Amino acid sequence: MILDFGNAEPRRSIKGYGASACWWSQNVGSEKTAEELRRLLYDEKGLGLDIYRYNIGGGWDESNCRVKNPWRRCESFYIPNEGEEAEDTGGQFDFTRDKNAYAFMQRCVENGTARTVILFANSPHYSLTSSGQASGSLIHHTCNLPLSNYERYADYFLDITEHFLQDGIPVRFISPINEPQWRWGGSGVWQEGCHYEPQEVRRVFHIFAKKLEERGLDGVLLYGPESGEIGGLTREYLRLFKADRLIMKRLGAFALHSYHADNDTEIRRSFYKKTAAKNPNIRFDMSEWCELPCRSSTNSIESALIAARVIGRDLCDLGAESWSAWVAANQTAAADGGNDYSDGLISASDDFERYSVCKRYYALMHFTKFAPPGSRALKGSIKSGDMSLFLFEDADKRRCVTAVNEGAAQVIELGGTKKCDIAFTDESRNFEYRRGVEASSVEAPERSVTSIRIYGE
Repeated sequence: MILDFGNAEPRRSIKGYGASACWWSQNVGSEKTAEELRRLLYDEKGLGLDIYRYNIGGGWDESNCRVKNPWRRCESFYIPNEGEEAEDTGGQFDFTRDKNAYAFMQRCVENGTARTVILFANSPHYSLTSSGQASGSLIHHTCNLPLSNYERYADYFLDITEHFLQDGIPVRFISPINEPQWRWGGSGVWQEGCHYEPQEVRRVFHIFAKKLEERGLDGVLLYGPESGEIGGLTREYLRLFKADRLIMKRLGAFALHSYHADNDTEIRRSFYKKTAAKNPNIRFDMSEWCELPCRSSTNSIESALIAARVIGRDLCDLGAESWSAWVAANQTAAADGGNDYSDGLISASDDFERYSVCKRYYALMHFTKFAPPGSRALKGSIKSGDMSLFLFEDADKRRCVTAVNEGAAQVIELGGTKKCDIAFTDESRNFEYRRGVEASSVEAPERSVTSIRIYGE
């Protein structure tokens, strides 16, 4: 096929790429391992991620905790007074807690490329909830945060935010709610979470906006509501936000997740046309995705193809202004045949004595290197047989294309001899990079991700 950048309809500039440190970073105790992981994730020679999502853990009461997997719990900075009731305001903070996770974040901020920190919470602190658990209400699809504790929750969250800021952490956004539409709780729980009805989402965000004003935290903006899907209630959350002047004053980005739509181009194009394009003053971020359910082994090219396709469509079709993976690392998930089905960018043993880089890590690298922050998607994705093309222009006005080829090899004609940088990821190669190549065409190999940066266009 002939590569054609004509009839460009540039999207807004890409603000950055990131990942969540949720649950895994607390298990990185070795400084040597921490530095190796930082270089992989938050270093220009690695992925060069610049957005860091830090989880404000809800903690747990050992006598009232149903989350069995320690990797799905998160130690809290807050210590409620013994025997504390919901209406009691007693308690104190201990910022020596969650020390491994905090130290890793500091490492990525001070020595790496983490320039924007987002503090997010899957649940309020367990002592503020109806169930006394950070894993949801005892009745699913019921909010676990009593109305009487909305303000306490905001104060607790902002006390932590102010400590981070005083410690030199560049907190730009705070996200008090995560995936509010899902059931969270009930008879079966597996992680932190809290359900909110749309009006409850609006009320929580309004109180947070009010508290930000009262505290004079002018450099901190709201982020969310981190809707768990592109469709569903997402547009209703936005409608409620837009009807609230104070929320809109303090909203830094409307963030959503692109789960359950890995093959759906039209839902993304519809969102761009009906929502993103009609609200030019609102930033839209894709703040979380992983393959769900994860059916691809970590070293398979299939996992990279799926990830690259989703990233490209989120940036080009939906109009996302940033893109973040769910977790940078996750537990090794061994299955029959010895394959690992971890859904992270990195797969690790529980103690991080062993870890490996997943194939999807290199899929993300095609975008962090060929459509870095400051780039703009030039149009919606282009389909050519089994190949999807995603076109970008970087901050230096160089044209770039990432081709996700899920079938037989195809040749991309460049329209004459060009000087290019090219990178390939396929079954046997991981972001094989070639600089300053003179070429009139580039073959996108069978089942591969291929990126091309053209000079002088």
